[in-house]
Amino acid sequence: MGYSGVRGGQEAIAAAERLVQESRFGGRSAWLELDQITERLGLGVDRVMGEAGLWAPGLAARAVRQAHGDLLEAAQLLRAHRSTLPRFGYSLPAGPAELRAVRRVSPAHRNPPGGQVLGRTTDYTPRILDLTPEERARPRRAPGPSGSPAAAPARRPRGDRTDADAALRAAGLLPDRRTGDDPEPYDITRAPARPGTPRSARLSALARAETGSLTHLWYACSRAPRPGGHEIPLELRRGRLPLRVAHPHTGRPVTVAGIRVTEARTVRPTARPRPDGTRFDAGYGLCYGENEPKALAMAGLDLLVHRDPHTDRLEQKVLIALDGPEASGFLEHLKLPHYVDFRSTVERVRAVRAAAGAGR
Repeated sequence: MGYSGVRGGQEAIAAAERLVQESRFGGRSAWLELDQITERLGLGVDRVMGEAGLWAPGLAARAVRQAHGDLLEAAQLLRAHRSTLPRFGYSLPAGPAELRAVRRVSPAHRNPPGGQVLGRTTDYTPRILDLTPEERARPRRAPGPSGSPAAAPARRPRGDRTDADAALRAAGLLPDRRTGDDPEPYDITRAPARPGTPRSARLSALARAETGSLTHLWYACSRAPRPGGHEIPLELRRGRLPLRVAHPHTGRPVTVAGIRVTEARTVRPTARPRPDGTRFDAGYGLCYGENEPKALAMAGLDLLVHRDPHTDRLEQKVLIALDGPEASGFLEHLKLPHYVDFRSTVERVRAVRAAAGAGR
């Protein structure tokens, strides 16, 4: 669909595309290399990969550069590219206990088993814009092996993920939401996810959701008056999770990569099916890269949908309304010609006004 009324027609559209190319490749500054994007803008790259559903830092950096820094557009570019890739198979399950954490905090415990590991975080730094002159702000230290300034390696937390909630489980206060049949995860890229689908579909949809929309929906639902107060994170971790596949010849598990992930688990009193306050509800969230707000909001919404999936059509919003590329595509299509729809609407409004005037 094009603007037939625009002077020049296809020539004007081609000229608009040339302007996009000039803004991408022109300018007086140096060319933005992919390693600069992945190293200096790593959080943005992680967000793009998470919302696109594809772990590919180099391709995500290309998408960010092509989209001029628009992360939502970059996620749409990367997801479109993902749809063209062949699928060779599925990875093998990896348990959260295998996560090699570089950051692990437990807000629910003062001294959790295994200890607290703050790691790299901005939770304790003031939100003050750094106005240091550029010539003084550039790092002067030699970069380490990873390309970033050398720093002391983070201490791995002692113990696994069960330490933070072992006491609650032993006392029967924390329910086990796993099912006995352990069904295969729902693949939302092969079948549409609609209300009534299993929990794995909701978690997959939340993992690919647009971060801002996800945070907003969680905040709106959490601020509503609910018994028991807000949820409390049992544990928040960040690190690398091994990616394993079956060897095509031997069938044995082979680790092919380590993927950065963020994991969160939250609890809230008054669990189903016992609404008497004798147990907790549990929520879980895991997403690509370093994105702690998204993981926490995921766990909160997973918990709320489990408690009452029909409240404010929450399950439907989680499965349908949080997809960034889908929402962005619908919004972008509004800029395309709608003169036929508008003309019919104007004629209908005029007819209603005429009928109303004749009846007076």
